[in-house]
Amino acid sequence: MTIVVPETGGPVGVYGFARPRPERAEELERLLLSFVEPTRAEPGALQYQVHRDAADPGTLVFYELWRSADDLRAHLARPELADFQRRRLEYLREDLEIHWLTPLSAPT
Repeated sequence: MTIVVPETGGPVGVYGFARPRPERAEELERLLLSFVEPTRAEPGALQYQVHRDAADPGTLVFYELWRSADDLRAHLARPELADFQRRRLEYLREDLEIHWLTPLSAPT
């Protein structure tokens, strides 16, 4: 899967589901959490969170809000994110499920 960021002409949001292989679940969780602080410090990062699905604790959910599509593209080009994109199926039992959002209200 190549991640193609849609052009929104403004902020862009994304949420997705990561369903890890059972034997790699803890490793994937640590990896995704390791992205949080550096990502929040990036230009254009308005919100970046990792969650556990309450109904399916084996599923990790991420939510991101970016000032622009270009900011998100720059984030995805960072070496650690590009490496994860290349290697993601080593951790996942199925590919990432990604949903794009066009924010209708400003972040708080």
